Amino acid sequence: MRRRAASILAELTELYPDARTELVYSSPFELLVATVLSAQATDVSVNAATPALFAAYPDALALSRAAPEEVEPYIRSIGLYRGKARNLVALAGLLQERHGGEVPNDFGAVVALPGAGRKTANVVLSNAYGYPAIAVDTHVGRLARRLGLSSEQNPDKVELDLQRLFPQERWVFLHHALILHGRRVCVARTPLCSACVLAALCPKTGVDRQA
Repeated sequence: MRRRAASILAELTELYPDARTELVYSSPFELLVATVLSAQATDVSVNAATPALFAAYPDALALSRAAPEEVEPYIRSIGLYRGKARNLVALAGLLQERHGGEVPNDFGAVVALPGAGRKTANVVLSNAYGYPAIAVDTHVGRLARRLGLSSEQNPDKVELDLQRLFPQERWVFLHHALILHGRRVCVARTPLCSACVLAALCPKTGVDRQA
């Protein structure tokens, strides 16, 4: 299993040498907001909405002073926008109250913020502060199971399985590379197995249809 994992990592490294998040941000605060917005939404839809949102609310202080109803129009095109607006205002308030308006470089502190969770904390801390993490979203979970790297459905358990198989210094890259591969090749309904560089290494667990 570890040898196969090493081969998978080598192929992904060659295919996506510069893999990184596709969310657009210029500060840890903007990354946190964008990541919260990305839950059950595409990065494309988030990136389309955040320029105007960040222009109106450039930092935690500004956002903490807004009412959720004032934030909603900026993110109306994103799924679950009402709940996300409430969470963003509350999140900004806690950043002001507890952390001087800054996103803390602390896993537990980020997880405690409204609208955040383990995946959000992993994404924010790994990209903003270099924290070693594998954030398991739907793409990462799907590919981990299809590649036979994990049989778990629970994202936290998938994360642990991947951490055991891959070197810590490559966890952040692996997260981004699996997401890119899941979006471009190993798509949910009809994966492009005939065009996949991992085909010889993949047991195709749970794959019903191929393209």
